[in-house]
Amino acid sequence: MRITRKVFHDLAIWMIAFGLLIGIVFPFFVILLGVSAQVALTLGFFLSCLGAGALAGIINFVLSRVVVGSRMRVLARAMTHIEENMLSMTATGDMAQCTAEDCLIEVDSDDEIGESAVAFNRLVGSLSYSMETQAAVRSFSEMLTSKLELEGLTQQALSQFMKHTGASGGAILCEAGGELTVSAAHGLLETDSLASNDHVRLAIRTGESQTVLIPDDVQVDGVLAQFRPAEIFILPATYKSIPLGVVILAAVEPFSTEARARMELFRHTFGLALNNAIAHDRLQRLAALDPLTGAYNRRFGLGRLHEEFDRAVRMNSPLGVLMMDIDHFKVVNDTYGHLVGDRLLVAISGIAKSILREGDILIRYGGEEFLAVLPAASSEDLRLVGERLRRAVEDASVTDGAQTIRATMSLGAASYPNQSVEKENELVQLADAALYAAKESGRNRLILSR
Repeated sequence: MRITRKVFHDLAIWMIAFGLLIGIVFPFFVILLGVSAQVALTLGFFLSCLGAGALAGIINFVLSRVVVGSRMRVLARAMTHIEENMLSMTATGDMAQCTAEDCLIEVDSDDEIGESAVAFNRLVGSLSYSMETQAAVRSFSEMLTSKLELEGLTQQALSQFMKHTGASGGAILCEAGGELTVSAAHGLLETDSLASNDHVRLAIRTGESQTVLIPDDVQVDGVLAQFRPAEIFILPATYKSIPLGVVILAAVEPFSTEARARMELFRHTFGLALNNAIAHDRLQRLAALDPLTGAYNRRFGLGRLHEEFDRAVRMNSPLGVLMMDIDHFKVVNDTYGHLVGDRLLVAISGIAKSILREGDILIRYGGEEFLAVLPAASSEDLRLVGERLRRAVEDASVTDGAQTIRATMSLGAASYPNQSVEKENELVQLADAALYAAKESGRNRLILSR
């Protein structure tokens, strides 16, 4: 029953009132014990009993105030401190300022006060975890929004996944053209085999996370380096239920409940960012490619040539270029039409892509002209590749109804450092001059710049 708005005031009133009640009852009680009524029922004895009862109530109140009140003040101060820290941490996300010594209170009693302290400490722990998770998600989201390049995004995302879940190794695989390819990896070996793993495929197919627990007596061979995993967690990365890839995390100890919860929070944010990065990558490719032939367009291709030339100069390595032109292409267009001419361009572009080496760059330079950039190619390499291209085009054909259209190609080649040039456009000019010489000397041939 509440009398005032302060608990300790109520406690004082009840304790003093109970003391006075005892003081009133006490004279009659002592009569039962044999004390003379003439003594027990005197005014002085009554007043003494009332005074003693009131004093006992006051002493009890003071003791409760000291014992219980001090513990309540400790709890109140701790709550105030937590409030200040929460406001600060909301702005900074730094949970380091709320250590166990700084924010938790000592549990030193096995009663309701102790239970209150335990509950308070649990609340602090929950708040701390919530703030840490909020800060981690905010940091993760900020990182994702700052990255549009697919490779940079996946590398940073994997680092954040591992940091906030305690994983010792991991990989991110992205879907492209129906195939999973490794976009980022850390601490894993033979990552190319991950795409064919049954658990990975199941995660992609169902859109649900998969857990692989590895017992101590099971040997793991050739998959993970430097540590033996106790658990592998596979998270599908999706956007609007469309699978975009998977995140694979491995840890030497089983993942905690908190780590699993963070994985799921990160997964949804990562799915959106991955979709944006893939869309950006596709737009970049579309902007870089010639829509008809699939070769690099002139603007982007010359940018790549500039990069390769700078690298060749810096590393003192060779660089070759092949300038190619389809012989009598205007005649093909005038005779068979532009659609057939386009088909011929596509066919020759496909031939060039199949013959050029991995790492070589094919550029549609303009009209029926192509430019191939061959990093680390010597003059002899240029000659061999150029002759293969020339012969392959000579042997190829395009059909138009009952008609078969054949074409030949003239090529001019130049290489650095055989040709003393200071800029890549000078190298292209030398190759173009060699191409002109090939045209003038009868076409369907390769000439190397001297």
